[in-house]
Parts: sequence; C-alpha cells; structure tokens
Amino acid sequence: MRESFTIPSNGIGQLHCCRWMPEGEPKAVLQIVHGIAEYIERYDDFAGFLNGLGYVVVAEDHMGHGQTVGAEGTQGYFEGGWFTAVSDSYALLRKTKAEYPQIPYVLFGHSMGSFMARTILEVYPDSGIAAAVICGTGWQPRAILPGAIGICQLACKKVGEKNTSDTLQNMVFGGYNKRVEHPRTEFDWLTRDAKVVDAYIAHPSCGFTASTGLLRDLLTGIRFIEQKQNLAKMNKDLPVLFIAGGDDPVGNYGKGVTRAAEEFRKAGMKHVACRLFPLGRHEILNEINRREVYDFTAKWLGEQLGR
Repeated sequence: MRESFTIPSNGIGQLHCCRWMPEGEPKAVLQIVHGIAEYIERYDDFAGFLNGLGYVVVAEDHMGHGQTVGAEGTQGYFEGGWFTAVSDSYALLRKTKAEYPQIPYVLFGHSMGSFMARTILEVYPDSGIAAAVICGTGWQPRAILPGAIGICQLACKKVGEKNTSDTLQNMVFGGYNKRVEHPRTEFDWLTRDAKVVDAYIAHPSCGFTASTGLLRDLLTGIRFIEQKQNLAKMNKDLPVLFIAGGDDPVGNYGKGVTRAAEEFRKAGMKHVACRLFPLGRHEILNEINRREVYDFTAKWLGEQLGR
C-alpha cells in the first residue's frame, strides 16, 4: 500500500514523499533515492516486490522533480545546490529511521540518486544504515571534470542557472544512444522494454532538459565523491552492492561501475560486491529481466541483514 506525505525541503518548499507499507510486521526499511528527470512513483513495482518480503519502502521527489515542483520550485533545478538536495534525502532517512529504530535500514540510489547516495555515505558515515545498494552508477575520469564543470559554469552565467542549454544537455547525455542498434527513440538507452520507454516519454515529469545549474551541481557532486579524502570517510564495515546493466552508458558499459567498486575497496571498504547484468541498459529495475535484478538484490540484502 502506497501513501503520500510531505516534509520540508532544506532548499525550497515541501518534498513530496511516498511510503509503501508491507502487510504484517516490517523486517527492514529501504529508502530509494531516484534519478534525474524522473519521479518516485516509477518505483511502484519494485516497492511492491519489497513489500512482499517485509520491507517498508520510502522515497522523496527531489527538488525540481515530480510533485515536489510547486509554485516556488523550478523543474530540473536544485535550490541551494547538490549538498542541499542530498541533505533532503538524508532528512527523510533520519525521519524514517526514527520511526523504525529497531529494524535494519537500507539505502538504495539509482543513477543521479546513486551519486547522491554515495555522497550520503561520505558526508554522513554515522547515519546508522545497515547496507547500501548503488544502482546504475559510474566513474568519471578526474581529468575531465574540472573542464566540464567550467563549461557548466559558463552556461550558468550565459543563460542563467535555472534555465536550460541544449548544447550542455547534449554534452552530458547526447551520446547515450550511440551503442543502441536502430534506436526507436532518443531514450532507448534506458531499457529494452519499449512500453517503459514510451511511458517515460509521455510523462511530463520525465525526460525533461535539466537546468544548467543542476548539471553543474551533478558534476560537482561527482567530483566530490570521487576524491580520495572523501572516500576515506565512509564507514568501512558497511556492506555495499553495486548493480548495473552491462550496456549502461552511464557506467561506461560496466567499466565505470567496476572502477567505482574498486575505489571503494581501495578506500578500505570491507564488504563490496558488484554485479553487472549482461545486455541490461540503464534502468535495470525496468529491464525486460527486471525480476532477475529484483531477486538478486533481495538475496544479497537478505544475506547482509542476516549477518
């Protein structure tokens, strides 16, 4: 059963949140941190699957996304920047953890949400979570990030950070379809499931052009989480699972995902697992073999939470 509620944003307005409740006594909580240009109700099927296993599932629409975009907000923009948006997700974590203090808490981040979740692991290492799942993530070469951030900053000055730039959008996302044979739409890189792609294109909360400010903030956040001194701040005993599609361009077709997992291990993380699903594209929770992804994730979580 899904129910909606709101909490104050640390940036602007109220965050639209959802809670999916299992039948009977819950055994764990899982918080989803969603990706760019989408909204939390897209995770209904995954949340229902987890409900069947006894999980409470919670999530919030980030600033500039979904139903959080109100009279004060701007679609595709983080008021206050990256760390303010991350603090919103952490505020939901603290609220929900206080409501369920006796059961394990899992953090699950997808795509942009994977980078936000990784920021939480580094900025709030004492959050008390029991496990983290990093889905559809990547690793950007450190050499290119300063230049890319500089280009974003110039675009912010030129058009305004709450406005969009097609040139900048194309720079960040334009090559994602290049390995898709005979693409039907510009979003085929998301999943092989055509119905999911069509629903994504049809929904006004999906697929929009992000503001220049959000793209700047996203790259700034990625630069932060890849720095060794920040990686070193994570809780070394926290179990972390990386999952991604082998054909996901965000993770450089697996290379960026395995690199991120390796950097976690180099930082001293003791329990790091990584699983790539061959032929899977970016949204493996919406792939044609999504149930395989669900089952694998649930099995890993069961093993970690049962330790």
